[in-house]
Amino acid sequence: MKTVVRAAVAMLLTFLLAAPIVAQAPTAKSRFLPTTKDNDRNRGREHHPHIRAAIKELEEAKRELQTAAHDFGGHRADAVRACDEAIHQLQLALQYDKK
Repeated sequence: MKTVVRAAVAMLLTFLLAAPIVAQAPTAKSRFLPTTKDNDRNRGREHHPHIRAAIKELEEAKRELQTAAHDFGGHRADAVRACDEAIHQLQLALQYDKK
């Protein structure tokens, strides 16, 4: 059962990180402007909005798990730890970019 929970969390993380990339695919008639630090600064955009959004979604998922009425045989605690680890990894990715 732990494998199922871990697989579900992994699929959720994959979706959260991949969906925005797919949604941003440029079309033939789009005014697509590649994301660069200069373009972001000039337009006032924040850096890595998809990673920041994924962190927020994971934090919300963690809150939902923590307030769940049932423990699900200990799997809820594993899922909360997996959320914590995923949040930590995404925060490290943001810190790495600042170097």
